[in-house]
Amino acid sequence: MYLDARSPSRALRVTWHHEAGLVVLSLWRDTTCAGTFRLAIDEVPDLIDVLRAGLDASYSVALDQRRAARLSDAG
Repeated sequence: MYLDARSPSRALRVTWHHEAGLVVLSLWRDTTCAGTFRLAIDEVPDLIDVLRAGLDASYSVALDQRRAARLSDAG
């Protein structure tokens, strides 16, 4: 389970259904499932690639911001 950054009462759950060839992403509000998304297992690598690319870009931006802050503090 992954908690939403906005509120701990909101969460994302991931459930594998190997027998159906699916992974289900479900959105939860407290104990109520608010929605689901079924993704074919063969599409999971593409989703991982998109998440990885976003993480790489975000990390690069954060690193650049930290470097700029250090230079500003030293200046």
